Amino acid sequence: MLAYALFLVLPGCTTGIGFAGGGGKDGGGGDAPPTELITEKLIDSERRALAEQSRQDLSPLIVPNPAPYTIGQGDILSIVVWDHPELAGGGMTAATAASDSGTPAPNVVPPGFAVDHMGRIQFPLIGLLHLEGQTEEQARALLSKKLARYIAQPSLTLRVQSYRSKRVYIDGEVKAPGLQAINDIPMTLVEALNRAGGMLPSADQSRIMVERGPRRYMINLRDLVQKGVNPGTVLLKHGDVVRVHSRDESKVFVSGEVVTPKALTMHNGRLTLNEALGESGGVSPLSGDARQIYVVRKTPERTRVFQLDARVSGALAMAESFELRPKDVVYVAASPLANWNRHLSLLFPGALTSAVGVTTRP
Repeated sequence: MLAYALFLVLPGCTTGIGFAGGGGKDGGGGDAPPTELITEKLIDSERRALAEQSRQDLSPLIVPNPAPYTIGQGDILSIVVWDHPELAGGGMTAATAASDSGTPAPNVVPPGFAVDHMGRIQFPLIGLLHLEGQTEEQARALLSKKLARYIAQPSLTLRVQSYRSKRVYIDGEVKAPGLQAINDIPMTLVEALNRAGGMLPSADQSRIMVERGPRRYMINLRDLVQKGVNPGTVLLKHGDVVRVHSRDESKVFVSGEVVTPKALTMHNGRLTLNEALGESGGVSPLSGDARQIYVVRKTPERTRVFQLDARVSGALAMAESFELRPKDVVYVAASPLANWNRHLSLLFPGALTSAVGVTTRP
């Protein structure tokens, strides 16, 4: 009976998962994707394709020397004309009292001179004065010029007391997501992340999205540093949305004949085939076929299947150079002997064990 089982099973034994040759049929009746052998040439081609895909124009975000803060609608200005306390208009007295007592209650407009929806303030003697778009120094000079008609050599202090006109939104894997007001300190990407409490350990530093209007920019902090670009020069503007993606969104799945099949998180956007196999315990020495290590990748155009023969010279070096991408599936096929054993066990449960027991009896 055992010999008859061998006759039935051996012709049907397979050595892979049906990718080799590229001419087979998949489970749905369509053509199976062709298998691409992992070679040095293919690794160089994939590296160039990845660099081309990740290349984007970040020049709208890079501002090495940020301009000073400009006054905007909704800002509250503190204006003091020295030796003329009457020009405070009662508002500045309230402002001083509020600063002594602490932070104003929520939804209460801080005292001072508010910039209206048309970018103007109402100031004694002068009336309406347009200050939107001007720096503190420019606004101080303009106000001094206007007051010179009524006061000889006016001396005044003007500063933004409450920054309410410009904001950015920080979301994702940060400690304190939410709105961040832009003030006199330039709101760079690094400054925004620090104000949000910093990134969580689960944050993916290679996938920080900055959304500005209809455009989206994907920032890889590691690549920026490697290219010599200081992340502190990435300047945010009013209305920008920053989202820090999670490492869990960029997983690689290792299955098949490995010691410990598992889902692996990428290390800030980087994980090689060698690292994926190593973190999974490597190819199973009992059932794995080192000739058939596959990487299945779904692209918008098609499904690609890569194969590595770990027995050839330089295979480990190629596995270390082969960069995986999010959602890749690494599969190690079973050896012919493991397939034969499993087929036989399905047809005749316990038959192989019994046969071995018979041959080993004294």
